[in-house]
Amino acid sequence: MDSVNLLQSIIVLEVSSNLKEANMVVTERMFERFLKRSPVSVMVRAMLENVFSPQRLDKLFAQNSKKQRLSRLLFSTVVDSMSLVVCKIRPSLHAVYQAKKKEFGVSVKSLYNKVNGVEPMVSEALVRETADDLRKIVQACGAMRKPLVPGYRTLIVDGNHFPGVEHRIEELRTIRAGALPGHAIAVLDAQTQLVVDVVACEDGHAQERRLLPQLVERMVPRDVVVADRNFCTTGFLFGLTTRKAFFVIRQHRSTLTWQLTGRRRRVGKCGKDVIYEQIVKLTDPRQGETMYARRITIKLHQPTRDGDSELHVLTNLPKTITASRVADVYGKRWSIESAFGELATVLNSEIETLGHPPAAVLAFCIALVAYNQLSVVKAALRAVHGEKTVDRQVSSYYLADEIAGTWRGLTIAVDDATWTHRFAGATASQMARFLIRAAKLVELSAFQKHPRGPKKPPPKKTSGKKQKHVSVARILEQRKRAA
Repeated sequence: MDSVNLLQSIIVLEVSSNLKEANMVVTERMFERFLKRSPVSVMVRAMLENVFSPQRLDKLFAQNSKKQRLSRLLFSTVVDSMSLVVCKIRPSLHAVYQAKKKEFGVSVKSLYNKVNGVEPMVSEALVRETADDLRKIVQACGAMRKPLVPGYRTLIVDGNHFPGVEHRIEELRTIRAGALPGHAIAVLDAQTQLVVDVVACEDGHAQERRLLPQLVERMVPRDVVVADRNFCTTGFLFGLTTRKAFFVIRQHRSTLTWQLTGRRRRVGKCGKDVIYEQIVKLTDPRQGETMYARRITIKLHQPTRDGDSELHVLTNLPKTITASRVADVYGKRWSIESAFGELATVLNSEIETLGHPPAAVLAFCIALVAYNQLSVVKAALRAVHGEKTVDRQVSSYYLADEIAGTWRGLTIAVDDATWTHRFAGATASQMARFLIRAAKLVELSAFQKHPRGPKKPPPKKTSGKKQKHVSVARILEQRKRAA
């Protein structure tokens, strides 16, 4: 009897082992099929497992949260859920809950309470700490861009005020004015094209300048901050200098005590614009301190939209960095505005249904993380297809659309264990090798940009003022008769 039981056990083990091996073979085949058909989606899923593992996110939460505590609903689950909404894979947080109700193990009210209570410093840390690992992957891909200022780290900063949200909070239901849930200052590394830091504020009416002291504290020696004139304040400029950092910031006449010294010299051209340079003395009346900076004047070939014919840029960079280079660096400031544009159109960074400021900040920061993942995908593509080709041809919109369209099927076909086994412990070099392998499979024509020409002013509507509606078919028929 014992020998019979032993034989049955052996048979069961062999069958189980064969089934396990068969499942592994099927999973591997599905993985390779998705890699071949949708390499971009596989690249992003691999990065999620490597850089954004649940264990790491929960540890990050524990280290940075002061009020919220670890609970049954983990921070990693919240980030995963919000990511599906930000990347337009699911239409809302409630839709995510309905699709994964068993996995949450808590009520939908508990989910919203958790999201509404995430502290801004946790959301900021999510961007800052994951960007550092993604930078290592970009570097390992050999896809770092040439530095704008050799020997320095160039950081482009700008603020983004979140638009009004729906009036779902009880106190907002009787108020007509737009409900602003907050704003943030993002810091873009020009060499990696990653958002490496963010300073968030829950007060939607607060000015960007209120956040500048926090921003200064995060600068290190040989950082070069590039910004528009809203950042041109005495405290910010002197604060950067104290930290042995540098600035390339457009002058704001009313926020500084300044005095021109010496004569203005023409020093060259930047395209069709003429460049001048002059020394300016800056004074901090509160501290009684002074410093000298360079004032780079860019005489524009064409005026700005505001009608300005000259731009005045202040910098404390040494004279070895020419005025023309400073003017060119300031001209790259548009790249962060382009990033904000992608967050608004490509990703769902501003969720109208999330009215609580902490939830709005979290959504924005998760969108920055998603933007960084797309930047790493582009870095791998640059390493394979060339920087100019990718910059000229590849659209972030179509990359994000590919990911959103493939994601649900990918998560069903390839189980979590496969991703963990392949990528959880991979080094930056190993990740770079895989991403480059995947980038070779990408057909760039599927993600082709279609840049628009300059917008034309809409024609005036002169006919049909008294009509409520017209027939399109009849109007088109009139066109045919006229032709």
